[in-house]
Amino acid sequence: MALTKEHAVRMNDGNKIPVLGFGTYSPDDAEKSKCEEATKVAIEVGFRHIDGAYLYNTEEQIGRAVREKIADGTVRREDVFYTGKLWSTFYRPELVRTCLEQSLKKLQFDYMDLFIMHNPYALQPGPNPLPLGENGKLIYDNVDLHQTWEAMEACKEAGLVKSIGVSNFNCQQLEMILSKPGLKYKPVLNQVESHPYLNQSKMLAFCKSKDILLEAYSALGSQRNAAWLNKETPVLLEDPVLAAVAKKYNRSPALVALRYQLQRGLVVLVKSYTKKRIEENIQVFNFHLSQEDMKSIDGLHRNQRYLKVDAFLGHPQYLPLDEDLDDDK
Repeated sequence: MALTKEHAVRMNDGNKIPVLGFGTYSPDDAEKSKCEEATKVAIEVGFRHIDGAYLYNTEEQIGRAVREKIADGTVRREDVFYTGKLWSTFYRPELVRTCLEQSLKKLQFDYMDLFIMHNPYALQPGPNPLPLGENGKLIYDNVDLHQTWEAMEACKEAGLVKSIGVSNFNCQQLEMILSKPGLKYKPVLNQVESHPYLNQSKMLAFCKSKDILLEAYSALGSQRNAAWLNKETPVLLEDPVLAAVAKKYNRSPALVALRYQLQRGLVVLVKSYTKKRIEENIQVFNFHLSQEDMKSIDGLHRNQRYLKVDAFLGHPQYLPLDEDLDDDK
């Protein structure tokens, strides 16, 4: 992965993406209220890649933060790489552009740098992003994702987005898009949960073979919304191996976990609304892990997932995640 001086890498469509991104998922209103200020701090310390989503409901805050940093001369719009996500209730092809335009209106942007499908599973269209039936379970929709992808391609051709990709796809689902008859643009990346306890080596190899970037969220084993978090998981940043490597380099375990992913060739997202941690996270480019230490961290892989995915188990198009297809650890 050839890095530019801006710490960016070129995607398969020729556009560049900064390899370190600032995450903006906020589980509650208290967190959402901090998003705008945190995004401004992130831009001030050097983040140039911001990851958002329709579902996060933080796009108005992000838009205000970016516009303020443009107004005070810190950045130009073209300096900021913004990723948005198509939510599952908009997967019918006639709804894709609607979702995008709603996000652009909240952001007050003319375009997105990257627009990705949030996951491979459609939900019932409507105003509720998480439509529930009387049984308390999600109401699914059965949509041909080839048609969803064609609508994504149309958004790119209309100039509303520069690049398109996917998230939470397994290898089979990615191959389904890649093998689509008449494919105009293949996904530039696949955004998935990845950290030392879930290193996604199989997916990384597949993506590299297809010239698709792999992007990691929950790169620090993030403690997310209780509704989605697998509470039985150990705390990644307390791992003794990570702690020992961190001590060796006089860095935090968090920085070591981020650096590990960058050296493997992943684009990495990191979310913190604490100024000190935001400032620390941008220091990931200031050191380099040895091959020996990379192998030590490789050894932490245990197929440990922080994000629960059982909400989609009953979906008519459900496919198990790649690491669940075998018992390889």
